[in-house]
Amino acid sequence: MLSLNVWTTKRWSLPEAVAGCARFGIGGIGLWRDKVADVGLDVAVTLIKDSGLEVTSLCRGGFFASPDAATDNRRAVDEAAALSARTLVLVAGGLPPGSKDLAAARENVLYGIAELAPYAAERGVKVSIEPLHPMFCADRAVVSTLGQALDICDQLGAPNVGVCVDTYHIWWDPRVYDQIARAGDRIQIFQVCDFLMPIPADALLGRGHVGDGVADIPGLARAVAATGYDGPVEVEIFNQEVWDAPGDETLRTLTGRHAEHLARILP
Repeated sequence: MLSLNVWTTKRWSLPEAVAGCARFGIGGIGLWRDKVADVGLDVAVTLIKDSGLEVTSLCRGGFFASPDAATDNRRAVDEAAALSARTLVLVAGGLPPGSKDLAAARENVLYGIAELAPYAAERGVKVSIEPLHPMFCADRAVVSTLGQALDICDQLGAPNVGVCVDTYHIWWDPRVYDQIARAGDRIQIFQVCDFLMPIPADALLGRGHVGDGVADIPGLARAVAATGYDGPVEVEIFNQEVWDAPGDETLRTLTGRHAEHLARILP
């Protein structure tokens, strides 16, 4: 099932994104908490329920070095439960201000997820650790590889803790196919977009439509499918040109690329 992550159509409100999914026959929607907050949680719950869309992910929790991380992450779990989200995506967060102790930062992520996982389990919420490309290690995610995310899963042994596989962040890893196989049924969400070259001045915005960059997204999709994953393919693009384009134009391209590159692999 194809899913639209609402950050792909950043200029749209949540009601506009829901309506766009209906126009283009998209069955899932990946939510960001700020878009939910814009309309209010109760309104968002009703809107999604009435639309028939599946909430394929809620982004994001994590950022475990933040002073209010524990409180905010519990709030994120509560929102995910209310929205019946498939998973709450956790982005680890970077180094604490002034610190260069990467090992300690990663240990703090492990501790934070260990604290959060039981709370989430009690509310029927799965959480997925999303490794980010190493260029974001200092400020966004000290968990940089799928292997590191799975090591945390192994140490915790909590059945509701899994991983988010995002093609933009992991395509470069020489061990990625082995780690996808290792992940197995712990893959809770598969997110796709391409890695564009040259990397823009704001590296965060270097994502593109499937087929526009250098990542072998069909190859990664085949590896994910080989684990038995049959869940959503969620398109999440951070790109100023995409954001500036009319939303319907973006969805037309998005659905076309899915049909061309991925629909036969993960329908």
